[in-house]
Amino acid sequence: MIYLDNAATSLKKPQGVIDAVVSAIQHSGNAGRGSSETALQASRTIFQARQALNQLINGHDPRQIVFTHNATESLNTVIKGIFNKGDHVISTVMEHNSVLRPLYELEEKGVELTLLSINDTGTIDPEAVNNAIQANTKGMVITHASNVTGDINPIKKISHLLHQHQLLCIVDASQTIGSIPIDVRDLDVDILCFTGHKGLLGPQGTGGIYIRPGISIQPLKSGGTGIDTFSHHQPIDYPSRLEAGTLNSHGIAGLYAGVSYLLDFGVDKIRDYERELLNFFYQELITIPSIKIYGHFDSNVDRCAILSINIGNIDSAIIVEELIDRAEIITRGGGHCAPLMHEALGTREQGVVRFSLSHYTSKEDLLTAVKCLKDIPKDLN
Repeated sequence: MIYLDNAATSLKKPQGVIDAVVSAIQHSGNAGRGSSETALQASRTIFQARQALNQLINGHDPRQIVFTHNATESLNTVIKGIFNKGDHVISTVMEHNSVLRPLYELEEKGVELTLLSINDTGTIDPEAVNNAIQANTKGMVITHASNVTGDINPIKKISHLLHQHQLLCIVDASQTIGSIPIDVRDLDVDILCFTGHKGLLGPQGTGGIYIRPGISIQPLKSGGTGIDTFSHHQPIDYPSRLEAGTLNSHGIAGLYAGVSYLLDFGVDKIRDYERELLNFFYQELITIPSIKIYGHFDSNVDRCAILSINIGNIDSAIIVEELIDRAEIITRGGGHCAPLMHEALGTREQGVVRFSLSHYTSKEDLLTAVKCLKDIPKDLN
């Protein structure tokens, strides 16, 4: 099997991730629930994971890292915990439904929403952000990179502009964290939402939020936290404020191992290798006349290791099945939970075939894909 669907989930994990999950299942208790060695071991692992993530993104304090079960929970927690009736929110057509649907829910409850279109480079122009700001604007929710095209937004410029107006910059880093170096202080973002099972190489069912100190988010859930048992209210301090209930300590142990691997290996090395792979793949594909490539490719510009295509008018789902049948190449077709992006690209009906690489991908894998893509239009016509 040639796995080229890493934007959905990373399939190949470092052996340390697998070992950490198995060990946690066998030995870890419930963090914060008791003083037994099993409970303390779970607590230590979870705190070490916070420290590792904080180091990875150059955060201010490990206690500002909150664990969730995925980026969808992270984004719902942030969006529903910050914006209220009467507020104005800016977002974009590039967003995943994990951003759009919570925003639509809030819009029905009286939150005002502006969605910005992409420019000629497939990203969001900071000037468009500036023009969208209103007296009641509270902040912006924006993806770091499109999960359809891999194009990366100019977050640093956008955050600087937002902060000139004392507005919040909330970033969805699901497609970039672990694959593209992220420094939240340099980017000057207020909140970073992420998942654990993609570039961070952790298990599914893990994710998190980085929150700049001083920002208040109303909890999405309330319940047990292991502290303040007799209080009627959720704790005020992070991370307990947003971590009601038993955490997925087994998954977080695996996530900690994945982040530790990245810290040792180097995200910059992963970025450079994936960029080399992507440029190689792109140069091969542009020689095939029937293929249309989406996104903007410039060797001097960072982008995710995503390359999306169509072949003529053939439905993307058919191409995906052909790749599986011919060489067991795993990709993803369709809408990718990003409906407005497909409307912007004109691919609402056809979808696109998305190839998403990783540092485990080889050039030989890509050459096999290229051969199939050359043969498919000839065989189907």
